[in-house]
Amino acid sequence: MTKIIGLTGGIGSGKTMIANYIKSLGIPVYIADEEAKKLMQTTEIIEAVKKEFGDEVMDNNELHREKLAQLVFNNPDKLQKLNNIVHPAVKKHFDTWVLANQNFPFVVKEAAILFESGSYKYCDSIITVTAPLETRIQRVLARDKTNRESILQRMQNQWTDEQRIAKSNYVIHNLSVKESQKQTNEILKLLKNQ
Repeated sequence: MTKIIGLTGGIGSGKTMIANYIKSLGIPVYIADEEAKKLMQTTEIIEAVKKEFGDEVMDNNELHREKLAQLVFNNPDKLQKLNNIVHPAVKKHFDTWVLANQNFPFVVKEAAILFESGSYKYCDSIITVTAPLETRIQRVLARDKTNRESILQRMQNQWTDEQRIAKSNYVIHNLSVKESQKQTNEILKLLKNQ
């Protein structure tokens, strides 16, 4: 039975860099955010979102992601409704992906909201990636062309490192690429020997 390894961390922690490194080693990695974005282009999801939120989130029969994000961002009730549409679709897609990769001893699921979404329950082990707050903010500023205030708002909507670490089997302290890769290699070695 293929084991599922959850990989998570707060915004700007470097979890996607770690995921891409793991993928470069030939281990299958599922990037949940990327797959969710693709699934949100499907007719089934678009129709469900339109039914729930109305035409204001549509633009020429396409989902207007920015309008939808603005609508749900500071509204937990609406965010929950959106998650109730998207998360089951991602779970179904992920389960199919795991079956396609069942010849591997383990696969990795990278997800920013692994704990918040409840999908950690389906993982055999969990790796959390951490980095100092200021480092994370600087990374996101450089990557997203956003502002400090909106980054801090996004961080407030995620679990803290302490919360994630308490429920994780392994932690990668991402201070430099070289050191993070070294820690990742050590964890992968342990996982292969389990």
